[in-house]
Amino acid sequence: MQNANTKCGLSEKKEGQFEDNLSTNAYVWYDKNWQHDDYVHTHKRYQLTYVEEGYQYFHIEERTYLVPQNHVIWIPTQKEHRISSESKTVNLIIALFKTVPEHDFYQKVHVFSAPNVLKEMILYAQKWDKLLTENEEQAAFLNALLMSLPHFCQENNALQIPVPADSRLIPVCDYINKNYQYAFEIDELANLAQMSVRSLQRIFKQKTNITLQKYLQLIRILKSIELLDSKEYTLSQIAHLVGYKSLSAFSTSYFGVLMEKPRVRK
Repeated sequence: MQNANTKCGLSEKKEGQFEDNLSTNAYVWYDKNWQHDDYVHTHKRYQLTYVEEGYQYFHIEERTYLVPQNHVIWIPTQKEHRISSESKTVNLIIALFKTVPEHDFYQKVHVFSAPNVLKEMILYAQKWDKLLTENEEQAAFLNALLMSLPHFCQENNALQIPVPADSRLIPVCDYINKNYQYAFEIDELANLAQMSVRSLQRIFKQKTNITLQKYLQLIRILKSIELLDSKEYTLSQIAHLVGYKSLSAFSTSYFGVLMEKPRVRK
């Protein structure tokens, strides 16, 4: 078990900053009912996180990345990040790498659904959970997993929620986050931003790379994932709670974001 100053095998010398005294190039860390500090932290290891159960938000720079169940996120070295979740249970499997191949893939954040082969490889790697010494099979297997990641990655940009730096857009995003279940006119949002409708649409797209309508859709789908995870509602109830007039409209929107149909997890 890790002590109060050791997290995922790394030593936290001061809040959010970790030292790496491990000789092994790659290792695996798995905990059920994951509890993680909610402050920003950084470390020199490259990080692959697989969400086995629940969901997790990763707050990195000016974006929030949703990582649902059976998805992975790749985080480059020295990338400041913070995680959060309202999920009742979060089971994460983390692989940490000291070195990676010279490929652009490894220097950027990626979120994607884990295909069956990758999922089985990650689950198999649990056999080395918290093994922090060199192991020949472990080293070869994790290196093969690492080398394969760019080929498994089918990026889902819809799981990236922009956090605009432009202060005029913050009240707009806050309003949508609090009132996503209701229909509202874009004039209301323009008034919050103290600009014309046309300027708001243009500047929002310029600063976030998505439209206001797309932002609303993403927020609704994120909230639906939280409700699905709670296992307290039917699909029809969830569709209504997040602002859709019908189950079919919700299902179509959900599929458009996650490329799978919504279902209440057992």
